[in-house]
Amino acid sequence: MPTADPTPGEWTADYDYGLPDELIAQEPLADRTAARLLVVNRATGALDHRHVRDLPAILRPGDLVVVNETKVVPARLVGRRARTGGKWEGLFLRATRAGDAWEIVARSRGRPAPGERVVVDAADGAGTLTLELVGRGAGGAWLVRADAPGTAFDILERFGRVPLPGYIRHGEAVAADRDRYQTVFARTAGSAAAPTAGLHFTPGLLAALAARGIGRAAVTLHVGLGTFRPIATERIADHPMHAEWCACPAETVAAVAATRAAGGRVVAIGTTALRTLETAARGGTLAPWEGATELYVTPGYRFRAVDCLLTNFHLPRTTLMVLVAALAGRDLVRRAYEAALAERYRFLSYGDAMLIE
Repeated sequence: MPTADPTPGEWTADYDYGLPDELIAQEPLADRTAARLLVVNRATGALDHRHVRDLPAILRPGDLVVVNETKVVPARLVGRRARTGGKWEGLFLRATRAGDAWEIVARSRGRPAPGERVVVDAADGAGTLTLELVGRGAGGAWLVRADAPGTAFDILERFGRVPLPGYIRHGEAVAADRDRYQTVFARTAGSAAAPTAGLHFTPGLLAALAARGIGRAAVTLHVGLGTFRPIATERIADHPMHAEWCACPAETVAAVAATRAAGGRVVAIGTTALRTLETAARGGTLAPWEGATELYVTPGYRFRAVDCLLTNFHLPRTTLMVLVAALAGRDLVRRAYEAALAERYRFLSYGDAMLIE
């Protein structure tokens, strides 16, 4: 154990809490906007229980919401080893730069070897796909080649399944998850998980925000598996932050500048939108950006681009909890989570949300 007294919020244990299994949402609500919304006021410390459908009344005319337009890829692959018949399951991460192979994390019975083939079954039973294991990639991932024509995303649309996190039905998706585990503004394929704050929006809610004089801009961050990884180190500063690809276009930079000039607030819809905006503002001023980000937002971080955050309730001991505490303050976040638990809010990806103003 360290000998020095810790700074408040320095320890991973500072971001722990008890999450009952029954509060982890297993199904989405039929009406996305019916999700409960805990409004957290940083200036007063007040907590207000509302619903997502109330956002047009809660936000102010002249505010700007910034959404993440990433699209979830049906990245989960289920099949069997051709040689032994043993069960095999993989998760697509990315295509290689050359485009001739995929990087996949996989688990199976036994120990597959390079040169082996895996037979993947389409979720609807309409055909199979053969993958050849051709070598190892970074971090223990497999490099595989598919025997089907088309881009990786074309093939995954035919043979992949929705990559639900394990805390939702043990990762087993149903047909309805194809639409429900996707935002209504998803455009650019590349995510292994949904930017869950965006799941609460509908075309009707977006129209109501626009009618209220609330602007909308977009960024892209492709969510990786690292977003779910708990912090394993004792101190949060020792955690190796995962990298994710993101982009902040020039039109969003212009929209943020216009909003700020008119006295409006920049409202990030989800931690992914916040990380993208703050990555693009690391030089001190928001500027167009495209590339990998390893931005780790911890208490003491100086926010340059974001004023408010809409976010779901997160797993304990994660970088997402640390980010939220960096924006709102650890004590206020603890109080907000205690209130959400007491009021039986629904937690995690298909759950309710919190607006930090």
